[in-house]
Formats: sequence, structure tokens, C-alpha cells
Amino acid sequence: MATNTIRIPGIDTPVSRVALGTWAIGGWMWGGPDDENGIRTIHAAIDEGINLIDTAPVYGFGHSEEVVGRALAEKPHKAFVATKLGLNWKKEGDDEKVFRDSRPTRIRQEVEDSLRRLRVETIDLEQIHWPDDKTPIDESARELQKLHQEGKIRALGVSNFSPEQMDIFREVAPLSTIQPPLNLFERTIEKDILPYAEKHNAVILAYGSLCRGLLSGKMNKDTTFPKSDLRSTDPKFQMPKFAQYLAAVDEFKELAAKHNKSVLAFAVRWVLDQGPVIALWGARKPEQVSGVNDVFGWQLTEEDKKAVDDILARHVPDAIDPTFMAPPNRD
Repeated sequence: MATNTIRIPGIDTPVSRVALGTWAIGGWMWGGPDDENGIRTIHAAIDEGINLIDTAPVYGFGHSEEVVGRALAEKPHKAFVATKLGLNWKKEGDDEKVFRDSRPTRIRQEVEDSLRRLRVETIDLEQIHWPDDKTPIDESARELQKLHQEGKIRALGVSNFSPEQMDIFREVAPLSTIQPPLNLFERTIEKDILPYAEKHNAVILAYGSLCRGLLSGKMNKDTTFPKSDLRSTDPKFQMPKFAQYLAAVDEFKELAAKHNKSVLAFAVRWVLDQGPVIALWGARKPEQVSGVNDVFGWQLTEEDKKAVDDILARHVPDAIDPTFMAPPNRD
């Protein structure tokens, strides 16, 4: 069983340093939902020792939360749920248009909706998904603090916020977690977010630890994605960039082999070695959570870290940030 844990301020029990990410389970931008496999995946993650499930209303427009709620209701255990708010959506033709919306009334409605879908009385960790440039951050934080004081939320976090934005939030409400992208290819938070988390006793929830499956070791130059999959528009997965990233992954595999580990385990271990970090492990099939325990019980050496930097400098000198996923502000 995975035993490597960390404490999130506001949550009494330590949580696993690998959390299950459930964006794909919601189906949206991942080729549609598969609920039975999603439920089995959540149960398999718990059996592997994962006790933190990360979800969001926008993952399938409520569907991911509903699947998480159903899965947790069916399996007696003690697992913690992290969800998010601050994204709204409206129908445009056959698609949903997503936009940022952290107005206090929207926040309160989202919390009530999440409680219902998740089938819980208290949300363990509630996070603002993206900063809303049209709503003052202190107004959003004040409403979250009220909900925290009402017992509907145990801990508060933010996602995709800058240090300056987090300073404004912290003047009004306690900030327990920060959720930015972090993986071997997406490392911009090393400059500011990671030091900020360490200084202010916040835990990083690193999303994209496997870089949308690129670091799973299962892709090759012939791998393609349907239009309903966000990777069909992710610049990393388009030639000739895709070939550069795959060449780096091949060399990461060689580094991982020195530890008798898969490239997947190596990639997640690298994330955990960056500081007070929980790695989000996205999955939608039970077999995709096997190998979680290979992440624990070892660390990368200084030679490994230098080799990683050398591989990136040779193959991906101009790494692409995941900014293509940022939703727009509301009209």
C-alpha cells in the first residue's frame, strides 16, 4: 500500500502524496464518459492507497462529481475529496462555452451543487479553479471563508493563481493548497509558486504530472487523438514538437531503468521531489492506477536531476506551457 503522506492545513488526517485526478472520468475533452470504468478506477485507486480524489464541476459539467459521489458511496472507506469552483458554462450550439466566474453568488451555488453531487455534508478541499479578472479576489475569498465557517468546507485552495493574487486571497481567508501544472516538461512554477508554497506552509497539488499521458511511456509518433480529445489541439502533441517530446521520453525511460522503474513512476517521483507536493495521477481505467506504489520508497539522485535538465536542453529547449487550456473571462 502507498504510505507516503502529507498534511493539508485544515484536514486532520494525512493524505496520500498521489491523488487521483478525475478530469477524464467526467468525459468532457477526453472522448466521452465511461461511468462503470470510472467507478472501478476510483475503487482501484483507493485499494492502491490513494485517499485523495480531485475533481471539479466543469469536468463533464457536473458528471465527474456525480461519478465520484457514487463511487465513494458504494465503497466504505475514508477518502477525502478536493473539488473546485469558479468556472461557469453555457450552451453554444452543440458545445458548452466555459468561462471564469467567481462571483460570491456563483460560489455559494457551486458549493451547494457540489455537496449534492458528491453526496457529502462537507467538502474537504474547495479550490478556485482559475482567477476571475472581473471579480475582486477578496470578494471571492470572503464568500469562501463564510462557507468555511458554516462548516461546508474544511480547507481552501486556489488553482492557476499568481503569488500576487494569492497574497490578496490570504488577507481574507486561509490558503491551504495551490494547484498549478507541474511535470518534467512544464516547470515554470519552480521560479515563484514552489517557493511561495514553502514560505506560506501551503501544499502544492500538481496537475498534469504525466503531461496528459505523454510521460506514460505508451505513446509513439503514430499515436493520434480524436477531435473530442483535448490533445488533438495541445501543441505538444502536434508534429514536429511531438517527436521532440517523444525523444526526451525515450531518454527518461533509460534514466528510469537505472532504478528499475517505469518512466511513469520516474516522472511522478520527480514531481514529488520538488517540495511539499501532491501529484495528481489522472486515470479513467482501473489498470491506469496500477504502479502507484512504484513512486514511493526512493528518490531521484542529483545525477538524475542533472540528466533530466540535459535531456530537456537537447530535445525540448523551448518547452510549451499549458496556457492553451486557460478558459476566457466571462463576457
